Amino acid sequence: GISNSLMTFKILENSEPGLHFPVEASETAKFIELVLEKSLDREKQPEMDLNLIAIDGGSPPRTGSTQIHIVVLDANDNAPVFTQKVYSGHVFENAPEGSAVLKVVANDADEGVNGDISYQFSQSAEHSLFTVNSRTGEIIIEKPLDFETTKKHEFTVQAIDGGGLSSMCNVIVEVIDVNDNAPEIVVSSFNSPLLENVAPGTVVTLFAVRDQDSGVNGEITCALEEQLSFSLKQAFKNYYELVTVSALDREETAQHIVVVTAADAGSPSLTTTHTFTVDVSDVNDNAPVFNQTSYTMYVRENNVPAIDPENEYFSVAFHAHSGSDNVLELVLQQPLDREEMPEMDFNLIATDGGSPRRSSSTQIHIIVLDANDNAPIFTQKNYIVHVLENTPEGSVALRVVASDADEGLNGDISYQFSQAVGQSHTSFMIEPSSGEIRITKPLDFEVAQKHELSVRAVDGGGLSALCKVLVEVMDVNDNAPEIVVSSFSSSVPENSRFLFVCFVLYSLKPVLKFLNQNLNNSSVCSAVQSTLCGISIP
Repeated sequence: GISNSLMTFKILENSEPGLHFPVEASETAKFIELVLEKSLDREKQPEMDLNLIAIDGGSPPRTGSTQIHIVVLDANDNAPVFTQKVYSGHVFENAPEGSAVLKVVANDADEGVNGDISYQFSQSAEHSLFTVNSRTGEIIIEKPLDFETTKKHEFTVQAIDGGGLSSMCNVIVEVIDVNDNAPEIVVSSFNSPLLENVAPGTVVTLFAVRDQDSGVNGEITCALEEQLSFSLKQAFKNYYELVTVSALDREETAQHIVVVTAADAGSPSLTTTHTFTVDVSDVNDNAPVFNQTSYTMYVRENNVPAIDPENEYFSVAFHAHSGSDNVLELVLQQPLDREEMPEMDFNLIATDGGSPRRSSSTQIHIIVLDANDNAPIFTQKNYIVHVLENTPEGSVALRVVASDADEGLNGDISYQFSQAVGQSHTSFMIEPSSGEIRITKPLDFEVAQKHELSVRAVDGGGLSALCKVLVEVMDVNDNAPEIVVSSFSSSVPENSRFLFVCFVLYSLKPVLKFLNQNLNNSSVCSAVQSTLCGISIP
């Protein structure tokens, strides 16, 4: 009957029975609706299982059941949630671009697209130096960082899920200093040039040092490079004075190059140098100084003078010269004659223009060099010598002597024949160096009783002089008498007591030979010979 038909339903929930789904049946009990009684939360219970029991109206009642499995579908009801509200990170300022500083993390309880999270900077966040990886949440350096410009960066990162829900977190990135800045030297005052007589301790320059780095990287020390005339003195914090430590001497050093080095305490240490060029001004603290206490100068004689002399022979010309030295020139004012004055001495005094004036002197020693201005001079203009005609060949007939007032090559004399008279030059020769005239061939008084020679003396510069030489040949008894018969009569009576012979006696030897050949009477020949031998020929 009707009472045995389906009357009631019951749901048995595994977790909380009747909590979510009451049962509503139609009148015909053929359709049953599970009606959601309160909101589901997939994040708390993504699935559930139900037992649906149908109970009839019979007696005893009969039941039937079925299993219902419910899967709760996700709705985007959860915004992303960051693991931290504030993220902090530290990074060195020299970290390369592209380096990750930190990572922000957000979770979303939803699933699928609703749980997909992307990251981005909020509109007001700083993002010129950093970028955020939209997928991973990594904060990446996009541009170089500079501790000295910005020590801390703060910005906001937003996490957005696929359904458009979002949340934000704060990010703080602190930049760590590295020693990337060398110290700076800032000059406040600089005094140059300095008088060379300034007192030790005089301030040359005041300067400050600074370093944009922090900590030990910004601690600075200053020093000088190899400097004996100056030192550094700390005036107050980060300020230094460059002062003189000893008297300056412009004549020794007219310009000082002072190099100041500032070094920080970083590792590695960075340094900066600054060069100060300190010029030294002159004061009249030095008398003029000659390079030498005395000078020996060589001047050629006979030079043409210039202008009226300041002393007897020389005037002084002054020429400025680059550097500290000046050039003085001694200008010859009248010709010198070495033969009259081979050397001379005088003092040269130099006076400066300072106040008071200072002066010094030097000794000048002039040596006059020779010029070939003197020709040779013979000791005699005419030489006369007597030579025996039998003087052997090679003998010195005489020596001519010439002198030259010049010296050296200009005074060297050589001798030579200038011209010969007749054949005289063939009988004599002259030694070029000594002037000795030697006999080269036998002399013959009977042929030439005198020889006239001309001798030239030539010096090394080509000047010359002449002298005459007369060689007179002296006779020696080197020829016997000669008899030359002019007439002779050969007919002589045998009883004649006297024989008259008319002849001219030239040479006895030819006469005697004639008599021996032509007279047969030996006694007569002998008498003639005896008579002839007794004749005295005037």
